[in-house]
Amino acid sequence: MLAALTAPALGLPLLARAHHGWGSFDQDRPIYLEGRVTRSRWQNPHAELELEIPAGLKVPAGLAQRAIPAQTAPVDGKALLAKAVVPNRKDRKWEIELAPLTRMNAWNVAEIKVGDTLSVVGFIFKEEKGEPILRAEYLFIGDRAYGLRSSPA
Repeated sequence: MLAALTAPALGLPLLARAHHGWGSFDQDRPIYLEGRVTRSRWQNPHAELELEIPAGLKVPAGLAQRAIPAQTAPVDGKALLAKAVVPNRKDRKWEIELAPLTRMNAWNVAEIKVGDTLSVVGFIFKEEKGEPILRAEYLFIGDRAYGLRSSPA
């Protein structure tokens, strides 16, 4: 506790940022993003990435037909992918909140590095207000899909 109080006074960054609960995110409007990783923090409470989005991003044709892990299908699955849209806001850099490291390890997701490319479907703040942050539901790396709010079967 004392370290958290004295770190700002010493000009040191805090180790963890504020954690966002589900209530902050618009779960009725899934968002699709893809791009190149410009920063990666592989730590708890959840892994985080900064993703640089290309101009003119569009939802790829066939997104709803991508293979997803079977255990995630009853929760949201294909319907979630079918509803995905790109954000209206034009931010080129987005913070992506992934799952806790225990779940990332259970899925056998290799540590994501700067320069990697990937796509993600998740949720952003209601009415697209606030910082450009997306809480990931599905992560797509190459031909692999990961359901980050569930555990592997």
